[in-house]
Amino acid sequence: MPIATVNPADGETLKTYDGLSAEEIERRIAKAAEAFDRYRTTSFADRARLLHRAADLLEEDQQDIARTMTTEMGKPITQARAEAAKCVKAMRWYADHAEGLLADEHPAGTDVKDSGAVRARVRYRPLGVILAVMPWNFPLWQVIRFAAPALMAGNAGLLKHASNVPGTALYLEDLFRRAGYPEGCFQTLLIGSGAVEGILRDPRVAAATLTGSEPAGRSVASIAGDEVKKTVLELGGSDPFVVMPSADIEEAAKTAVRARAQNTGQSCIAAKRFIVHADVYDAFAGRFAAGMRALKVGDPLDESTEVGPLSSEQGRKDLEELVDDAVRRGATLLCGGHRPEGLAERGWYYSPTVIADITPGMRIHREETFGPVAALYRVPDLEAAVELANDTPFGLSSNLWTRDDAEVDRFVRDIEAGGVYVNGMTASHPAFPFGGVKRSGYGRELSGHGIREFCNITTVWQGA
Repeated sequence: MPIATVNPADGETLKTYDGLSAEEIERRIAKAAEAFDRYRTTSFADRARLLHRAADLLEEDQQDIARTMTTEMGKPITQARAEAAKCVKAMRWYADHAEGLLADEHPAGTDVKDSGAVRARVRYRPLGVILAVMPWNFPLWQVIRFAAPALMAGNAGLLKHASNVPGTALYLEDLFRRAGYPEGCFQTLLIGSGAVEGILRDPRVAAATLTGSEPAGRSVASIAGDEVKKTVLELGGSDPFVVMPSADIEEAAKTAVRARAQNTGQSCIAAKRFIVHADVYDAFAGRFAAGMRALKVGDPLDESTEVGPLSSEQGRKDLEELVDDAVRRGATLLCGGHRPEGLAERGWYYSPTVIADITPGMRIHREETFGPVAALYRVPDLEAAVELANDTPFGLSSNLWTRDDAEVDRFVRDIEAGGVYVNGMTASHPAFPFGGVKRSGYGRELSGHGIREFCNITTVWQGA
């Protein structure tokens, strides 16, 4: 099956690749298993040296890989460079911290004695070949935040990347090869989604991680469950951005624009539902809509562009349907709600949009908006804000703007989400665990929690 790179800024097919045959898939799985058998016994020092080398190479390649990402999925070039820099940071962080994060744990002496042991410890050992099914929206970062900890733990990786970013996917395999990793330790599989089941059922593949849509997550989890294999899932999000009267409204509105428009709004952890206390609603709404309206939409290779095209024509159609449904049912457009003139004829652009007067009967109230569209709500108090924030099938992250510590405590206690960001926007960092609850998935990436997800947590008990 051919796999193509199509530039979303103009719809032009830039390059077509041949998908892997069944025989080639088998050969690559065998190589991964052989590589793991050798690589799992390497020292942390050797693994760190390799990952530092890969980070150095990525830093040197920053300009070129940023352009590749931009032409493949439409990310503004400044954001693409920032994504590459973030990957470098995470790789170096794991290279420097993995040994400590996976150090043997020693139970209390009294517990060891009570168990009848002379010595006892907990050891983290690599699990095996891990299949990573990754999305297009952060085509470098999503892979690196899996690969860096997995490789530092001693695992091998097979990457099935989104079919619209094959150039980035192949670059990643080449990056780890140039860094000196053993042959087969990290491989890219140019395959369609139909080939995933066979790979996941292969006994040489130990586990899987997926970042993507809820249907994709359900499929992978179902197959892995049937095979009794570990999975980590990071799925959709419809993150709330709650603003209370004590907040700095100017700063909250400015941050809200960045939180909604980052990556052209195509981010699971982008704030999507803006829930504002009635006392400050008008002040926030005016500033927020003005900020969204002022964003520069244009060629993603232009250094001044803030919002590029959506990654696909279907993605734009899906977004338009959500907005049109809400407007038909009585919602109010504060800005946007249309294709920008002069751009939409060439590429898959959509204007930054703020839509108010949302009601539960509208699709936008329940479904994720994957693009630069913000849903705005008015609430009378924090209790109503929390109730509305939790009224979603998703639970990835959340934002609260307040200077009231009691409100922070209440929000942290009651919000159904994997993260709470107070007076700031959600962002991932290698030191902090990242993941969600409800239909946003399970398991955690990043931090010590992330590196231990694909480890065999082993009790070592020794008698006299």
